[in-house]
Amino acid sequence: MYGYDRFVLNMKKLLYFLLIPFTILADDYPVHQVLELKINSSINPATKSYIEQSFKKAHTEGFDLILIKLNTPGGLVSTTQEILTEFGDSDIPVAVWVTPEGASATSAGAILSSGAHLLFMSQATSIGAATPIQMSGDINQKDVKAKAINALVGIVQSMAESRGRNVKAFGEMVEKAKTFKSKEALEQKLIDGIVNNLGDFIDQLEGKKLTLKGKQITLYPKNPRFVEYKMDFGQQLLDIFANPGLAYILFLIGAALIYLELQAPGGFIAGSIGVVALIMSGIGFQVLPLNFGAMGLIILAFILFIMEIYITSYGILTLLGLGALISGSMFLFRTDNAYMNVSYGLIFGSIAAIVFFIGAMALFLYWDHKRSEGKLKEDFYDLAGKNGQIINIIESEEASWHYYQVKVHGELWKARSQKIYQPGDNITVVSEDKDNMILTI
Repeated sequence: MYGYDRFVLNMKKLLYFLLIPFTILADDYPVHQVLELKINSSINPATKSYIEQSFKKAHTEGFDLILIKLNTPGGLVSTTQEILTEFGDSDIPVAVWVTPEGASATSAGAILSSGAHLLFMSQATSIGAATPIQMSGDINQKDVKAKAINALVGIVQSMAESRGRNVKAFGEMVEKAKTFKSKEALEQKLIDGIVNNLGDFIDQLEGKKLTLKGKQITLYPKNPRFVEYKMDFGQQLLDIFANPGLAYILFLIGAALIYLELQAPGGFIAGSIGVVALIMSGIGFQVLPLNFGAMGLIILAFILFIMEIYITSYGILTLLGLGALISGSMFLFRTDNAYMNVSYGLIFGSIAAIVFFIGAMALFLYWDHKRSEGKLKEDFYDLAGKNGQIINIIESEEASWHYYQVKVHGELWKARSQKIYQPGDNITVVSEDKDNMILTI
């Protein structure tokens, strides 16, 4: 019996030593195919859709690694948290590479980077500044704001801890808005390495150990093939409109063109383009964290500009409108779910353009008023004596009057005359019936 037990024990030892290489190899993770993504805008719903589709493709087509080349100024907290969940649920390692030189993973980008299984940076890049720009509503209260920040700190530090990174430094990105350059990030153990090209990236993967869904694996690149995956057209379009600067400019252009249409009605061209611009800005506002109080201030500004036309305030309404426009513009996208804003350069450049436009309009009206010397003030907008052109003939059963559609002073009017005209003929307004909105020519 003793000899048999000894034999069994020796066989177990032999089997154990024979299986050691396979046990080690079971933790090896060869990398043959890498799916490459590029994010060069804010973190928004288009980004989330793009990442979700890429993860499905990676799992379906057997990719071994997902590489996200990141350069972002920030984005939505809720969207970033959803993407982090996607990272954590992935059976494929996710690598984030802040690149190229001059790029950054700022605010929401830093939070997103904390969830990557591997995190690399190119030289001359930065990461951090993840403190919310401006809380809104009750978040302005000190205790509530602290809770919101603490929640974000908890998320970032939890992800950093699970990836074996510097928990304290990641927390400081949110609490103190701290930013780290690539070299500092490497020294602080925030990132896994500095890489400047794909060759460096592959070298950094060699023998890299990480935890994937609780399992320790070691990466071994096997001459990996990189496959670039791009946003589809719908995602690209949504990503463009989700740019806060573009949405802001489109809104201002739309409002300005409608303002111009109210100044000189009848052409419909300015008004139509303005409506289209407002619709396009509305698409962006739908996915951006819009501060409705700030939007109200911008709308109030244009109402004050229009009132200035009809009320003699000696510029007071215009100054109030400019103040409302500046205040609303600065806080338009500042909410507790946002890590984005419109740059001050864009805001003040737009304000300067609006001031120039209003000044030009005022100067034009002043000159027009001077040319109308001899008229009473209340007759300033009277069209009598103005020249125009016949646009269309309007059918009528009246024998003594012929009716036309005319364009006078940039406006379309209904006109009547005892003379017969053809489209294109030049005419002069004899009188204006304001009650019936008809001209006599």
